[in-house]
Amino acid sequence: MPDRLPDTPVGSPQGRADAEHRERREFVSLMAARVRDAALRKPYFVDAGTDLVTLCRDLAARGIADALVRDGDRLGIFTTTNLREALIADRPPAALLVREFTAFAPFAVAADDPLYDALILMLRHRIHRVLVREGEEVVGILSQLDLMGFLASHSHLIAHQAARAVSVEELGAAARQIDALIRVLSEDGVRVEVIAGIVNSLNRQIFRRLWELVAPAELRAASCLIVMGSEGRGEQIIKTDQDNALILKDGFAFEGLEAVTEAFTAALIEFGYPPCPGGIMLSRPLWRQPLEGFRAALRDWTHGSDPEGPMNLAIFLDAAAVAGDAGLLAELRAYLRRLLAGSDAFYARFAAAIEQFGAEGGWWRRLPGLRGREAAEIDLKKLGIFPLVHGVRTLALQYGVEALGTEDRLRALAAAGRIEAGRARDLTDALHLLMGLKLSSNLRQIEAGRAPDNAIRLAELGTLEQQALKDSLTIVRDFRQWLALHFRLDAL
Repeated sequence: MPDRLPDTPVGSPQGRADAEHRERREFVSLMAARVRDAALRKPYFVDAGTDLVTLCRDLAARGIADALVRDGDRLGIFTTTNLREALIADRPPAALLVREFTAFAPFAVAADDPLYDALILMLRHRIHRVLVREGEEVVGILSQLDLMGFLASHSHLIAHQAARAVSVEELGAAARQIDALIRVLSEDGVRVEVIAGIVNSLNRQIFRRLWELVAPAELRAASCLIVMGSEGRGEQIIKTDQDNALILKDGFAFEGLEAVTEAFTAALIEFGYPPCPGGIMLSRPLWRQPLEGFRAALRDWTHGSDPEGPMNLAIFLDAAAVAGDAGLLAELRAYLRRLLAGSDAFYARFAAAIEQFGAEGGWWRRLPGLRGREAAEIDLKKLGIFPLVHGVRTLALQYGVEALGTEDRLRALAAAGRIEAGRARDLTDALHLLMGLKLSSNLRQIEAGRAPDNAIRLAELGTLEQQALKDSLTIVRDFRQWLALHFRLDAL
């Protein structure tokens, strides 16, 4: 009897099924793996007073490319990247001390953290290694090569493919794999917030690499590419629309800017990221401006009469820098804080958007052609996700919370005593439940050949899901009432 069955033809139905099963098994192994499961390298420690010649001699003898540096109570890491910086100094290497070129407070994970946490950390911060701790002790170093070696059998390494893309077409091939990744992760029961984190990191790598491919270096250096809305918060999973913008340095002019931004938007559409119905894309003049132009826009959005102003501001408040000079976004944030200093009346008007959609009577509407129970449909965003997210966003703005994600904002607000810890936990759980139901509904819609939206049919939910939905909407309703009292919305 043969040791194994003959290989199934790749193009056959069974071959495709086998490949899908293999990828699913690989995803499950990744989701279950812990950092300690990967090959961790024992750290090599040196004193911060060591000179560079001695350190490089020791690194070469050990065949390694980095060292952990002890400098009193501080711990840092020295790598070959730091060595390049040292070589351009105007002193001989033997006169240079390690501490002068060491990056202190390096990124770290716990040995028992999920391995995907380390993966997301490396993707998000574009770093090549993290420290691994057990308690306060550093027990190892996990490098990107170590991680890739552990994941070598995982054919779905989209991030690696995106990083290596040398053309828009190659990058598009990587981007189009994300939907399949989402489906597999969802079917295997991975938590929705974990899926959102993975997808968010991959999306940002796609956006960053695309910008590098279409925008000349001169433009990239004098601008900041940002994503906003749910993408900025890290809460968008299925590709629904684009929310992005480009902040330019004051006084910088680039011939052909419109063509570059249109190429960026068109490529994302080709990758499967639909255009924003409201035109919130850097291909539109409003969303590609110098700092002064955005300052004027912020003034108008906060104190002007434009009915779209509050919505534009809400989207901008979730902005995250993806590429270029992140200091430009920081300048606009600081300007907005000065603009809103002491503006309690503004916070109330801004928070009032939570009341724009109906409550009890508006939780469902009738679908054409259906009768009875099957006709009930709920808009998860209008009645659950939006008032929750916007209420938390407004509180974060009022109390100077810098975090972008709704869960992170709630955690910070609770830690500062601005909201009860129990309410913050309930709202986080409700958000994850609503995101999970939306994701499941979107996947069913895509499977049926429909465009994904925010609607969910009650008939598609089981009894426990219906009860969980009811409980989550009750939590949101109570939060709306709390916000109405907090901001005195009855006085508007």
